[in-house]
Amino acid sequence: MTRTGSPRLLREINDRAAIETLLRSGAMTRAELEEVIGLSKPATAQLLARLEEDGMVVRTGLRGGGRGPRAQMWAVNGGVAHVAAVALSADLIDVAIADITGSLLSEHSAPMPRENTLQAFRETAQKAAALAGLRLDSLSHVVVGTPGAVDPATGHLGFAPHLPGLVDVDLPATLRDLLGTSVSIENDINLAALEEMSSGKAAGVRNFVLFWPADEIGSAVVVNGVLLRGVTGGAGEIDSMQIPGGRYGDQVDNNALVTLAASHGIAAPSGLEAVAQALTSGIEGRAFLTDLAHRIALGLANVVCVLDPELVLMSGSVAHAGGETLCDLVSAELLKLVVPRTPVQLAQITAKPVRAGALHSALAVARERVFGLPQRA
Repeated sequence: MTRTGSPRLLREINDRAAIETLLRSGAMTRAELEEVIGLSKPATAQLLARLEEDGMVVRTGLRGGGRGPRAQMWAVNGGVAHVAAVALSADLIDVAIADITGSLLSEHSAPMPRENTLQAFRETAQKAAALAGLRLDSLSHVVVGTPGAVDPATGHLGFAPHLPGLVDVDLPATLRDLLGTSVSIENDINLAALEEMSSGKAAGVRNFVLFWPADEIGSAVVVNGVLLRGVTGGAGEIDSMQIPGGRYGDQVDNNALVTLAASHGIAAPSGLEAVAQALTSGIEGRAFLTDLAHRIALGLANVVCVLDPELVLMSGSVAHAGGETLCDLVSAELLKLVVPRTPVQLAQITAKPVRAGALHSALAVARERVFGLPQRA
């Protein structure tokens, strides 16, 4: 490294440290920022002046009161870049727009149609962008969470026959052309796992499995802090896994749960409602939940035996409807089937975990491009 390059490199390192601190902590005074990043008062003042001139930070008012002087507050300029997070399911297209600080600017959702899916996708994303006062092509990056997985070799979406119009095309390229901006596509369960790593129960956990046992039916595997995707992107696709009785997905999908509940005298129009109703249905409800836990554990046992993770998190609407009761029953059934004593817990993120994970992923890409901040996962 040359001497002439050193001051510039140090400035870049300090600038990134300041931006990362402001993104993590929100608006701060110069003195507060100085204390965190360890620079002198003049160096911190020069840093802020430089970032303000470049449009990266803005003044956000004053802090203080009483007899002392009021201090200028500084924050990252949210308008530097904007991102979109999209969660797709067989029933819904759900879009959120945020600025680079992560502040949510708009939300918009629409039913997933059976025809003209791509057109509906664009219209929903366009409406969300318009609500934020933006054009689609002005977005820095878009992350789409979808059931199934995109094969890196072909761009085709596999394991998702219930999403008509999105299979048998190079989906990443198609969506980039459709939206006029940068797009990446990730498995929905993987995104939920990333969100748990970011701000949920998997924070600091290096090896874990997020198990989505019903409704979407899938899993995400994290090994040494990195998502395992597989050669074709299909790692964690447990729907077609074979267990005693046949295909795993056929034994824990909505129809299977409704039928199982009915066999215990619980009449419900959906698996989600059956599980919720079972919690207050006495002996019959407990018997249904125990049988359901056994089915879930049969699939989970295969994953735990192979991976021996330090933690299993159960996520999804059915898992959270069953709550700690269902989670404890699954844990008890799992202990009957496998040697590892892996703890089974409920995932912490319950509010739109797929879309939330997509948003964090999109922000990571945008922040790397704009600020040079490394992506964490």
